[in-house]
Amino acid sequence: MASFPSGFLAVAILSLLASAARAQLSPAFYATTCPNLETIVRSVMAQVVAQDPRMGASMIRLFFHDCFVNGCDASVLLDDTPTMAGEKNAMGNMNSLRGYEVVDAIKSRVEAACRATVSCADVVALAARDSVSLLGGPSWTVMLGRRDARVASRDAANANLPPASDNLSSLISKFAAKGLDLRDLTALSGAHTVGVAKCSSFRPHVYSDANVDPGFAMFRKRLCPTVGGDANLAPLDPTSPNRFDVSYYRDLMARRALLHSDQELFNGGPADELVRLYSSNGGAFDRDFAAAMVKLGNISPLTGSAGEIRLNCRKAN
Repeated sequence: MASFPSGFLAVAILSLLASAARAQLSPAFYATTCPNLETIVRSVMAQVVAQDPRMGASMIRLFFHDCFVNGCDASVLLDDTPTMAGEKNAMGNMNSLRGYEVVDAIKSRVEAACRATVSCADVVALAARDSVSLLGGPSWTVMLGRRDARVASRDAANANLPPASDNLSSLISKFAAKGLDLRDLTALSGAHTVGVAKCSSFRPHVYSDANVDPGFAMFRKRLCPTVGGDANLAPLDPTSPNRFDVSYYRDLMARRALLHSDQELFNGGPADELVRLYSSNGGAFDRDFAAAMVKLGNISPLTGSAGEIRLNCRKAN
């Protein structure tokens, strides 16, 4: 019998699981049970993004943080209980992740139209897609039919969410564990063309890393002192902070990334060529980002009779 390295088997298993997930998810899942679902989500998100463009970035991040921890199952939305330490207070989420109230607002509208039919996980997936397109980025067909987890895990969130201090090899490893390759990693990181980060997240990079443009570092140090100001915010992409475009990649090439983990994508490593491609080819970025978001949405969804359709996204039924 032929033998294969354990890494090969792990990737093969992930591929089979992803294929099974795709087989059970469908863009037409709610075609008869909730035909106006996408119109409802889009309507709410259009109002939200018009009032606060940064919330669009927050919804994209919420989707990523959901899917990266035990799959796209809306576990990130569950409040802590006396017997469960959930994901909201994990290191990468506490006082940082936003958009819970937006999900509540969408879910309320959806429940009024289609009682106990649409999962919170699917609401988050649709809201993320609409956020990208409303901010000027690509759109794509969202696969639907996910169900909601009954439990969440703070430990799993702490173990799986990549911190801003990660180097490229660590990022590649964490994404590969989810069935995502270097192209997916580099494209999905382009979501940092919108949104902001706290001083506590970028202080080590602008003060200690050598691969930072000195003028950019000096500019950011004014906002982020060595002591204090941890919650001060700076745009991840200062060129066009509310526009989903490729200026993020141009910032990387100019050594003006705000986060250490972002600059790792352009630092003499294997992602450099993709950064160069996306910086000059918005069409290639749009295509790869949309494809990567579909792959992200296929990570270990609960389908069939697994999980539940939560009535309140913050707690299990």
